Amino acid sequence: MRLMDQRDICGLMPEELSAAMAELGQPAYRAGQIFRWIHQKKALSFEEMTDLPIGLRAWLGENFTITSLKLKKRLVSSIDNTVKYLYEFVDGAAVEAVRMEYRHGASLCISTQVGCKMGCTFCASALAGFMRDLTPAEMLRQVYEAERDADGPIGHVVLMGIGEPLDNMDNVLRFLQLLSHPEGRNISLRNVTLSTCGLVDQIDRLAGYGLGLTLAVSLHAPNDDIRRRTMPVSQRWPMDELLAACKRYTKATGRRITYEYALIDGLNDAPGHARELAGKLKGSLCHVNLIPVNPVKEAGYRGSAKDKVHQFAEILSVQGIPVTVRRTLGEDIEAACGQLRRETLGVSQSHI
Repeated sequence: MRLMDQRDICGLMPEELSAAMAELGQPAYRAGQIFRWIHQKKALSFEEMTDLPIGLRAWLGENFTITSLKLKKRLVSSIDNTVKYLYEFVDGAAVEAVRMEYRHGASLCISTQVGCKMGCTFCASALAGFMRDLTPAEMLRQVYEAERDADGPIGHVVLMGIGEPLDNMDNVLRFLQLLSHPEGRNISLRNVTLSTCGLVDQIDRLAGYGLGLTLAVSLHAPNDDIRRRTMPVSQRWPMDELLAACKRYTKATGRRITYEYALIDGLNDAPGHARELAGKLKGSLCHVNLIPVNPVKEAGYRGSAKDKVHQFAEILSVQGIPVTVRRTLGEDIEAACGQLRRETLGVSQSHI
């Protein structure tokens, strides 16, 4: 007789495993063994857990599953060694992850949902439609499989792939607990960046946990008029409300906010836009990351010319706003999120 419904063991905390072991009459240390097999050794089957009794391994197999990912496509940039993965889960849902190499180590951008509901007009993730949320285990497995592929550690995790992380808040919070657990993968949350299009209520909720991660906010406009043309979320939360929530987040956590700003030719890239943005951000603990946007056929967008990008950055800098221009990685493999999934689904291409 099974003691509980079969579920993914990768998403359980040590105390939950301890409860299961106690119910079985197993010693408490078994929970730690299982947890380390999953999160340190990245076991893909219970048969690999050779320091567990055979009977316990059989019971685990009857009552739990271990998330697996099927690698559908792997693209490697010949320019900078960026690697893009298209993964498929057992239900056929496909997501993407991108591993990037920096001087300080490897960074992995992961997905948190299959598709996205937010509808930002410059983003490929939403154009292929929303299917479902990812579980904590499915997020973790993207990290573990990327490390297995690279045969080395991921030092920084970015929740900026397909999906809106704060629209899948409970699963994301559990993922962060598991990712940072000292008996597991033990990645400091200071090495995690979470990107959001600006769900104000969830930003406030996240601030209450005091996790210490970096919040990256997709702003992409200096005012509500422009933002509403590209980001439906701004219909619910105007920019002033969003920026106020960001200030509350900084006050609660002491962490600087990163504002992502995709420069679109003729829409949001004029010198006046830069000055207006600087005025909005003046006095806040922040950093602006300028993104040269790639063409989006469906929206008719074109990226700003390099001289306009640098002029925009110079204006912000003169106004006292810390700014960088994002280095483009993986250009030859279309490393922006949403491409491979849309290609698999037969949807026409466009992206940041």
